[in-house]
Amino acid sequence: MTKQMHKKTHYPQYHVLEQAEHWDSHTREIVYDRINYTYTPSFLTTDEVELLKQLCMHLIDDKNEEILDYIIRHIDETLSSNIGENQREFGIPKGQELIREGLKFINSTTKHYNYMLFIESNDDAQLAILEQLNKGKLDSTEWTIKLQKALFKKILSLAVDAYYSHPLIWSEIGYGGPAYPRGYVRAEIGNLDPWEAQPERK
Repeated sequence: MTKQMHKKTHYPQYHVLEQAEHWDSHTREIVYDRINYTYTPSFLTTDEVELLKQLCMHLIDDKNEEILDYIIRHIDETLSSNIGENQREFGIPKGQELIREGLKFINSTTKHYNYMLFIESNDDAQLAILEQLNKGKLDSTEWTIKLQKALFKKILSLAVDAYYSHPLIWSEIGYGGPAYPRGYVRAEIGNLDPWEAQPERK
């Protein structure tokens, strides 16, 4: 994994993987699997991958390809899994169908507005589509307000789940990663253990 840090980080000298020796072997395996992998999507098509990457780039406000690739991996693995979805509102299709058909809907709607696919449109047009999707206000007789909002929420939740589970983002926000088996000693509010990310002194 590269140690490229975004300008927005408050902890430019902190890299959570430097703490990996303090994790147990199982934890290290899980974390390193998020940064060292060769992955070929098993559910998503190439066109769906490219469209989802563009959507997620706006949703997380991050253009880092490493992060976006991991998000796509997470989404694909989730959609390929047989694990249930916890709660799903009546009338909302399963995640696989919601996202697959939803991506088609996003493309067809964008073409209706500006005669281009979503990924061919400029950032302003893409953001406008996403804003309307979030509000359930895209023009459609089949995609109701409830369906549009469910699609937006589904993609957003999958993107955010993956984003904040990536070690690069942990470093940027100053999260120390797994505490097992070392644990935290200075648990009081405002106190930090020496190995935690320290804010820059001004």
